[in-house]
Amino acid sequence: MPQSGDEEEATTRHVYNALHYRLVNPVVVEDHQGSSVFCVPPFLGPLLFDNTDSDARDHCANERTFLSYLRLSVYMTIVSVAIVVSFHLKSEPSSLELRMAKPLGIIFWLLSLACLALGFGNYVKTVNKYSRRTAIVQTGWKTQSILSLIACAIVGACVLFLATNSKRS
Repeated sequence: MPQSGDEEEATTRHVYNALHYRLVNPVVVEDHQGSSVFCVPPFLGPLLFDNTDSDARDHCANERTFLSYLRLSVYMTIVSVAIVVSFHLKSEPSSLELRMAKPLGIIFWLLSLACLALGFGNYVKTVNKYSRRTAIVQTGWKTQSILSLIACAIVGACVLFLATNSKRS
C-alpha cells in the first residue's frame, strides 16, 4: 500500500517539455539589472522580484493601472463599432449620422489603440524602473495629452449626438 507522500509525488510528477520550459521559465529580475526585463528570454515567463519594502503592493497597483487602460481601450473599441454600424434603438439613422459614423468610429478606434499603447508603455516603463529600484511618478506630457484628447473626443461625441438628436425631434 503506497504511503500518502508517494501518492502526492505521483500526482505532481509531470513530463518535462523543453519548449514549454523555455517559454515559461521564470525570469529573475536581479540577474538582469542593466537591461529591460521584457527583452530577456523567455518572453512568456513570469518576472520574479524580491519582495522587499512594498514591492508586491506596487506591482499589483501597476498591473491594476494597466488593466484600467485596457478596460478603457475595450470600451472605446466597442463604442467605435457601435458608431460605425449606426446602432439605434428607436429610429433609423439620418443621412448626417450615416456620413459621420465611419470617420467618428475610426477616430474612436484610433484613440482606443493609443490608449492601449499608452497603458502598455507605462506598464513596461514602470516594471523596468522597479527592476532598477528607482522611484517613479507616473505622469508625463504623453499621458496627459493622450488622455486629454480622449476626454475631448468623448465630450465632443456626446455633444454631437445630442445635437443630431435635437435636430431629429
